[in-house]
Amino acid sequence: MPNSLTPEKLNEWKQTIAAAWTDPEQIKNPKTQQTLVAILRALEHGTLRVVSPLGTEATHTHTPLTGDLRSWDVHAWVKQAVLLTLRWRTPRMSTGVTAFAGEQSVAQGRIHGDALVFHDKLDTRSDHAEMRVRVVPPGVVREGAYMAPGAILMPGYVNIGAYVGQGTMVDTWATVGSCAQIGANVHLAGGVGIGGVLEPANARPVIVGDNAFVGSRAIVVEGAVISAGAVLGANVCITATTPIYDVTSPDRIEYRGYVPPNAVVAPGTRSKSFPGGDVQLQCSYIIAWRNDRTDSKVSLNEVLRETGIAV
Repeated sequence: MPNSLTPEKLNEWKQTIAAAWTDPEQIKNPKTQQTLVAILRALEHGTLRVVSPLGTEATHTHTPLTGDLRSWDVHAWVKQAVLLTLRWRTPRMSTGVTAFAGEQSVAQGRIHGDALVFHDKLDTRSDHAEMRVRVVPPGVVREGAYMAPGAILMPGYVNIGAYVGQGTMVDTWATVGSCAQIGANVHLAGGVGIGGVLEPANARPVIVGDNAFVGSRAIVVEGAVISAGAVLGANVCITATTPIYDVTSPDRIEYRGYVPPNAVVAPGTRSKSFPGGDVQLQCSYIIAWRNDRTDSKVSLNEVLRETGIAV
């Protein structure tokens, strides 16, 4: 796979996907199938991306996830290619049974981590050494997903179309949903759920900016944007509609589906009246701000100590 895609090749791919999206019979065309596979490989190598800065092509792939990430363009045709692949492929059995050099895959009563069997329409990536990514069993990077060099996947999952930046940790049982965009030096703590957004094709996926920290069992779904440097405490839930109140301001500013840069967010509840009585509904509160003028790790540790936020 080349390091870059020419405008001519990109335009050819767009036309092929547009034709197949309009006429499903085109999926049977070998050229269409070859294009779909090529797009998956480009996504895997980081030469193609579901989103990119406003006004840029899908090949504008390694721009830092900073600034106002709500304005990034969604390339619907790339998501359409993913959906067409799922329509074209049929499930098949796959297994990565391998062994270390000179060893059997089952030795001394232990089953090697690669001895996993799947029945799926997509393969799982096995080129982790080439990717320069550490993957701990039974972590899975699905076909069509990108992890940058230096990223670490504990026993978690990275789905098709996703992008995981350099130095990012996807911790145990954390999931990166389809087409989600995770920046560089992010920590997704244990059990974090980053939702996938495949349909509609023009819908923005979940985006988590560079240097963000997402605490244990936190949930980010429905195309929500977590800006660079933000900290989400344990059990925070960010959806497209859940209120996020900035209680550091006397005006109590409200956000929906968006966490500003360097915000420190804690889970909370709000009272809402119904005919049957008042109930407490989930919300989140911005209770502090990271200092972006200091080293990010020092700043994060200081904020956690000062706020007592659980992560």
